[in-house]
Amino acid sequence: MDKAPMTLEGAERLREELHQLKTVDRPRISAAIAEARAHGDLKENAEYHAAREQQSFTEGRIQDIDGKLSNAQIIDVTKIDAQGKVIFGATVDLLNLATEEEVTYKIVGEDEADIKAGKVSFGSPVARALIGKQSGDEVNVQAPGGDIEYEIIDIRYI
Repeated sequence: MDKAPMTLEGAERLREELHQLKTVDRPRISAAIAEARAHGDLKENAEYHAAREQQSFTEGRIQDIDGKLSNAQIIDVTKIDAQGKVIFGATVDLLNLATEEEVTYKIVGEDEADIKAGKVSFGSPVARALIGKQSGDEVNVQAPGGDIEYEIIDIRYI
């Protein structure tokens, strides 16, 4: 299986969630199941069934995170000499040439993408148009809503 690129920040966030799930949520759910079992008849015990469902979700999420971390190629953009070009992990300030509006995007892995936080997947139309370009370059992004012309104002590797 191919390694999926992930930023150092994204990997750390997943590790924190995994730690929370294993050290806080899992023991809390186990205690809730034990308490519900003590109430007797499990067939009609809503607390027991809710706790088991929560346990199932938590265990699934733990497996999901373990899988993502084991298949991740963690890239620390601060340690790469990008020679002023847009690369995976770069934060790019753009100027929309039609509206004069400035936007900032960070190019991240698929699991980290969050457009509201300004994080776009490396496979998105915006990231594909930007990768390899330099400050001052103009790029045409073929977005679902139509083509958008941007000028790259600044590139940061943070």
